[in-house]
Amino acid sequence: MAHAEADEGGDRGPVRQRLCDLVGRPERVDAGPAAPRAVSDRLAALSRERVTVAFEDALLTEEPAASLVEAMRAEIAELYDGLDLDDARMPSARPDELAPPAGALIVGFADGRPVCCGGIKRLDQGTCEIKRMYVLPEMRGRGVARQLLDALESKARALGYDRARLDTGPRQPDARALYESAGYEPVANFNRNPVAVFWGEKQLVPSR
Repeated sequence: MAHAEADEGGDRGPVRQRLCDLVGRPERVDAGPAAPRAVSDRLAALSRERVTVAFEDALLTEEPAASLVEAMRAEIAELYDGLDLDDARMPSARPDELAPPAGALIVGFADGRPVCCGGIKRLDQGTCEIKRMYVLPEMRGRGVARQLLDALESKARALGYDRARLDTGPRQPDARALYESAGYEPVANFNRNPVAVFWGEKQLVPSR
């Protein structure tokens, strides 16, 4: 199941500290009742600044991809009442499926820090499925998910795929909105995912 919501959440301690450094130390903020709100507003504005992401090929079993996917597993389990992505009822995304020659996994870096990941899995000769798409909570709302999806589609084209498919569940409305805005059209349940409510397909190259 792809997971790339745009809302914020999670532990933002390191990021918040960095933003505090950017806006100035506490003693430099004007005192008064409005000061805490002003600092909060400035932090919120900074946190939503668009970032540029650089992508690299990776392996699911190696860092930093392994930690990113583990964070995704934990978030999905919390969202869906303990759901295990590796359960036999769920569509597979094994390390060998997300690796060359038919598959791929990429990790995105912002300022040298790994912030997102996603994979490509072969379905048939011309069709792939986007898997394990994940963005760190503190990086959502900053254009990272869109860049990740674009990078995955580019990777799929490079692997020779004409179409990409994906799915998402009922508690991930931002992910579905992203996919629909990127041109994914509803299709039938192609992977028998018992949790998903949206299955999408996009033509990656012009029809021959």
